[in-house]
Amino acid sequence: MPTVKSREVAAWRPPVCGIREVLHARITDHVYPMHTHTAWTLLIVDDGIVRFDVDRHEHSALDQLVTLLPPQVAHNGDSVSPHGFRKRVVYLDPALLGDELIGAAATRPVIVDPKLRQRIDLLHVALNRDGEALEAESRLGFIAERLREHLRGAPHRSRRPTSTIARRLRDLIDARLVEGLTLAEASELLHTHATQLVRSFTREFGLAPHQYLTSRRVDRARELLLEGMPPGLVAAATGFYDQSHFARHFRNTLGTSPGRYARSVSGSASVSGIDRKRLSGESSTPHRTKTTEPAVDAHRV
Repeated sequence: MPTVKSREVAAWRPPVCGIREVLHARITDHVYPMHTHTAWTLLIVDDGIVRFDVDRHEHSALDQLVTLLPPQVAHNGDSVSPHGFRKRVVYLDPALLGDELIGAAATRPVIVDPKLRQRIDLLHVALNRDGEALEAESRLGFIAERLREHLRGAPHRSRRPTSTIARRLRDLIDARLVEGLTLAEASELLHTHATQLVRSFTREFGLAPHQYLTSRRVDRARELLLEGMPPGLVAAATGFYDQSHFARHFRNTLGTSPGRYARSVSGSASVSGIDRKRLSGESSTPHRTKTTEPAVDAHRV
């Protein structure tokens, strides 16, 4: 099964309000399945091209562009070339941009804005250095402001009201994340035939109920690993049947094992053989947008 080597992924939770997780990775042959997040996914690609589907439309993320994936909207992803891609991601609290902008982001997840791309690059530089939380938070504020400007002015497809049955099933899955539930139970609780539940949910959210449950459990597992819980305890805490079941789905979703992901979690710039600066490109020739804004300034950032 395709995997990402431990030295090619680094994840951590910085002490910055509004950011849930930072992920730097070099992806070669992994294909991301359809999944969702509860956070906004703000992504830049430093090398290669990522092809992905969101809201049933195909898009591409590449160098110089900004990709913003909204929470609770299904998406997937894979490399266009066999050489893979290098990406940097920040997962943002839903409240930072607000639910009212989800429709616009789902319609136009790729943003052409060199200035915004530069600001996100500099945010990652700050996040990659210990003791620079204030700088990172300042940069994040300007990025969020710029993103809101783009989304509020963007044309977007009208999103039909969420199906009541699909929404109720999603809420039920969220409430039973650890213990889980069967379709028979859901059918009885929601007074709807099981096949109709699956059909309605898949049509509404772009993935089947079992895929949604798995992606939510993996998301929760990442949170617990970031908090320092040992991988051996995370499986039971997130509702997976056993460690093997957990590892299989975690690897299928992220392209790396829970153990390797956990070893990458640290506040330092290089741990367990993981060089965050190498993943972010700082140790190689600097990205051409990195040299023009050395400090946060309200008139320039």
